[in-house]
Amino acid sequence: MSSGSIFVWEMLGTGILILLGAGVVANVVLKDTLGSGGGWLLINFGWGFAVFAGASIAAPSGAHINPAVTLGLAIADKTPWAQVPIYFAGQLVGAFLGAVLAWLAYKAQFDAHDDPAGTRGIFCTGPTIPKAGWNVVTEIIGTFVLVAWILLSPAAKEAEGGVPQLGNAALGYAAVAFLVVGIGASLGGPTGYAINPARDLGPRIAYAILPIRDKGSAEWGYSWVPVVGPLIGGALAALLYLVLPV
Repeated sequence: MSSGSIFVWEMLGTGILILLGAGVVANVVLKDTLGSGGGWLLINFGWGFAVFAGASIAAPSGAHINPAVTLGLAIADKTPWAQVPIYFAGQLVGAFLGAVLAWLAYKAQFDAHDDPAGTRGIFCTGPTIPKAGWNVVTEIIGTFVLVAWILLSPAAKEAEGGVPQLGNAALGYAAVAFLVVGIGASLGGPTGYAINPARDLGPRIAYAILPIRDKGSAEWGYSWVPVVGPLIGGALAALLYLVLPV
């Protein structure tokens, strides 16, 4: 596949991921929405379905939609290193655009919200207890689970006689969506489970430049955590894959 095609599909897939992911958070956080106060599990399920939609759209490029996944696949020798920057660029641009579209969809609710300074969490993640080292550990663990599952889960295949053998990945992108819901419910509490550098950085940039009334800080001092942590987690999962007898 050409570099241009990789960029376009990753941009579209990541854009849909963030549009729906940031959208569900906006639906829960902002007042005057039908989902206002819907809670953490609604956010978890919304992000899971967002992954399903984004990955399905980005299928032609391999549906990475996450730099940590791209890095893990490159280390595992499943993606050429020369293509890694193209994946990263498409993912970051798509994440930025998806965040802008989510803001446009909820523009009236943003304007009416009674805590405009508290809207950053709609776009990007933050810790409940700011301890950078432990926040990085949380993101490493969550992303390790995601990338290890992608690399190690067997796909469906046909056995002798035409009888299918259904592996853990037989459900395809729906299975990844279930996994993301599980990661959010189990490991998302400390940091908001970025588990995806583009998912956090692209929307954080969008938040910094969008004309949101009386908005708060983009918290750039924390922004490296949801970038570095997931990349380390993806790399560790790939290293595990390389040493296991698979």
